[in-house]
Amino acid sequence: MATQALALDGFFSRTQLRQLGAPVLIIAILSMMVLPLPTFVLDVFFTFNIAMAIIVLLVSMYVMRPLDFSVFPTVLLVTTLLRLSLNVASTRVVLLEGHTGPDAAGKVIEAFGHFLVGGNYTVGIVVFVILTLINFVVITKGAGRIAEVAARFTLDAMPGKQMAIDADLNAGLIGEDEARRRRKEVAQEADFYGSMDGASKFVRGDAVAGILILLINIIGGLIVGVVQHDLDIGQAAKNYTLLTIGDGLVAQIPALIISTAAGLVVTRVGGDERDIGEQVGDQVFGNPTVLILTASILGILGLIPGMPNLVFLLLAGALGALAYWMLQNRQVAAEGKAAAPAPAAAPQETVEASWADVAPVDVLGLEVGYRLIPLVDRGIDGELLKRIRGLRKKFAQEVGFLAAPVHIRDNLELKPNAYRITLKGVEIGAGEAYPGMHLAINPGRVAGPLPGTSTTDPAFGLPAVWIEATLREQAHALGYTVVDAGTVIATHLNHVILSHAAELLGRQETQSLLDHIATDAPKLIEDLVPKQLSLSVVQRVLQNLLDEGVNIRDMRTIIETLAENAPRSQDPVELTAQVRVALGRAIVQQLYPGNAELQVMALEPGLERILGQALAGGVGGDASGMEPGLADTLLRETATAAGRQEEIGLPAVLLVPGQLRWLLSRFLRRAWPNLKVLANAEIPDSRTIKVTAVIGAKQ
Repeated sequence: MATQALALDGFFSRTQLRQLGAPVLIIAILSMMVLPLPTFVLDVFFTFNIAMAIIVLLVSMYVMRPLDFSVFPTVLLVTTLLRLSLNVASTRVVLLEGHTGPDAAGKVIEAFGHFLVGGNYTVGIVVFVILTLINFVVITKGAGRIAEVAARFTLDAMPGKQMAIDADLNAGLIGEDEARRRRKEVAQEADFYGSMDGASKFVRGDAVAGILILLINIIGGLIVGVVQHDLDIGQAAKNYTLLTIGDGLVAQIPALIISTAAGLVVTRVGGDERDIGEQVGDQVFGNPTVLILTASILGILGLIPGMPNLVFLLLAGALGALAYWMLQNRQVAAEGKAAAPAPAAAPQETVEASWADVAPVDVLGLEVGYRLIPLVDRGIDGELLKRIRGLRKKFAQEVGFLAAPVHIRDNLELKPNAYRITLKGVEIGAGEAYPGMHLAINPGRVAGPLPGTSTTDPAFGLPAVWIEATLREQAHALGYTVVDAGTVIATHLNHVILSHAAELLGRQETQSLLDHIATDAPKLIEDLVPKQLSLSVVQRVLQNLLDEGVNIRDMRTIIETLAENAPRSQDPVELTAQVRVALGRAIVQQLYPGNAELQVMALEPGLERILGQALAGGVGGDASGMEPGLADTLLRETATAAGRQEEIGLPAVLLVPGQLRWLLSRFLRRAWPNLKVLANAEIPDSRTIKVTAVIGAKQ
């Protein structure tokens, strides 16, 4: 217990120290502006300023992504404030004690004033002005412009990135936690570049303040030295100017280092997990051909009389040796990866046909052209394989049963980049995908066109363009939803599976689902199947629900409702209607989340009566008794009203009497596939209904 108490005390002590560190540092920096400091303390703070600048520069070189150094704008502000506070504190010491000699403001300022510029204040002024111009005109201005443009494009690209995250989430490629992490990262990226855009103004202002402080110190020092301390003009100029130059250099050199770090952070391009040293090494010095050509040119220049031959030839030799070493390493690596020739297959005797030659038809199949094989190669765990596994898991969680596995095979009869999706051997979806490229999908509000191959999104039919990977950020900035080739196929497959969920629920899947429910409620399943209902009737009820987009996750409610109504009816349609009433709250919640008002379409009362007479066969009949003119008008007006509903952002939902729901749902689906037809009894009593459109037809 004593050891635990000591450890806990130590933890709280460390935590409290870290929490107090930042406020204490800020208060100390601000105090330096008003409190006089001894020269030794000034030396300590100047050295600390230089150390901080070096630390920030090295950290900016070793971070993998700009967001890994998200605190950099704050560090930029604090270091700028520290330099300005040191300028104020040193100015006070220079003006008060400058007449005593070159070490009046401490050893650090003296070293920068004498050692770096040789004690010549004219040289010091020139060096200070050059450093300030480099910092102000070149580095700070460039880094600020890059941060400004990056902030603008990052903000413009946020909607597209959010849509891409939602698309991956809906396709089952990522989970809720990963989606939240990516959304947070997108927001942090926008905040970071926005902060960097503002923080760059601190460095620019610091450079301007450095020039003004230099002029003020020189003029003030001359006045103080000549008027108050009776120094001649030459001695006063030498003392105060050298001290001022040393003070300016000791502040501007760390400022230049910090500005360089800011430039390194905002100019990082690419998402690979490597620091800037590795990127420069691979991209600048990674091509031996370039090094050989450069070495040849330098060698030729080194042979020209009058040139510094030794330097040129020495550097040419070094580059040539580096190129030779890289070529040797590549050759060794290539020889190591060379695969041994496969042994020739032994000839097999022709055997008689057997039942083993009769291959069952795959419930779900994905056939790909040869260029898409790397996406589904099990040997390298192709990225599409992992996405399909996640997609199938997400389908089971959202819909309520485990679909058949997707059987993937290559098909040389397809185009190289083509794929097709089959259900029980029949093609239900097809498209093309290009590995290494991205599909930029136009959601309807993009800011401009993109160069590439125009096409259509295979899943939802939206206009799209296949673009090079280098145009991804530009496409995001223009408002496109950008996905890679694997995501295109996975999204299409997910859409097809959801659309054909009813056909995927076979007799075997239904039995497996009931067996799964029986592990928790064995008596419930035992009383229903096969005592009251056959397995085929239960399967048909579940298929009816899935066919209209109703998930079957709440199997307990479905089984209890079937058991309650089975003694009165064995008709799957009638049983489906009763189950829908029991699931009414979930059905409505899926269409209208929360407790919002239900804005629905309805039928004109006279039309309801006519349809009831025309469909007198009941819920088990069909629409063949409907007069053709009435049917055409009903289809046309339903499509018009549903289109208006979706244009204003509402789901296309039609509310009808219970005896009409089943037939109208099947009949009107040809007019508007996304139309949902609800019965009055399916609406919970707690929800408010508002009719936004009344569908009527001329008699």
